[in-house]
Amino acid sequence: MSRTHDLLRLLSDGRFHSGVELGKALGISRASVCHAIRALERLGVDIYAVSGKGYRLSEPCELLSVEAIRDELSPEISSLVPGIDVALDLPSTNADLLTRAGKGLPAGWACFAEHQSAGRGRRGRTWVSPFGGNIYLSVLWRFTSSASVVNGLSPALGLAVAEALQIAAVPGVGVKWPNDVVWQGKKIAGVLLDMAGESSGPCVVVAGVGINVSMPRSAADNIDQPWADIVQITSAPVARNHLAGAVLENIVATMRDFERDGFSQMAGRWRARDAYAGKRAALHLPTESIEGTVEGIDEHGALLFERAGRTLAFTTGELSLRGLAD
Repeated sequence: MSRTHDLLRLLSDGRFHSGVELGKALGISRASVCHAIRALERLGVDIYAVSGKGYRLSEPCELLSVEAIRDELSPEISSLVPGIDVALDLPSTNADLLTRAGKGLPAGWACFAEHQSAGRGRRGRTWVSPFGGNIYLSVLWRFTSSASVVNGLSPALGLAVAEALQIAAVPGVGVKWPNDVVWQGKKIAGVLLDMAGESSGPCVVVAGVGINVSMPRSAADNIDQPWADIVQITSAPVARNHLAGAVLENIVATMRDFERDGFSQMAGRWRARDAYAGKRAALHLPTESIEGTVEGIDEHGALLFERAGRTLAFTTGELSLRGLAD
């Protein structure tokens, strides 16, 4: 773990710590402490520096911890997670695991980051990833089947995140096909799948999850759709390691169950949380956008969409209630 990460852990209690105290704890000079403080500020960490008192964070924060997350996992799921990484800063947790997958990283490996400089959403969007308030997680899985067999995995993992939020006492959470998690029409979490492998053979899947826990309003200016965070919903502090563990537990369990049974065993639970069923919507496809009524999903996780009296099944696309014709 880097000195910068170690320094942040010392400051995470929200109290003042002098440069001398921090230098002694880290075994570095006061000048090196100053350099590490500047590095944290470049990541967006809000630090107060007061002459005669030292440094402190603007408020205490619960940093993610490998040990604390591991403690939240059941013994069965923990046995399927050979490693957990917690990085202070990465361009993208998905990109990190994809790179290491090519070097033999085993299935079940998880990677969290406190900050992403190049977080990605669906359809090439940026996933706004400010420091320390949210959850950014990727999990690697290796499927023996081809990529075409895992079409239903996207809604399955959206459901896994929604159910993990319920475990973490977030009420009223629904799902929006294919893999968004919503609350009162506002996005609270999303899933991004990256795949690699032969079209007719084994494939590697990296599932990235972003959850808005406590989104700084300054960062939210860059979000181009209605959004919510958990603190806004519950009006209460969030135990980030508990939430991270609950999400990782559900993601790994869902990967295991999906590989064995496919999506059909999860379809009923998904339908019970479907926030768009019965609503008129626009479906944005790679080459066009069409309007119709959402009729739910089929047993394979495909969207059922009624248009001009016909119900069609789609495995790609994005739903929107905005911009519908009058």
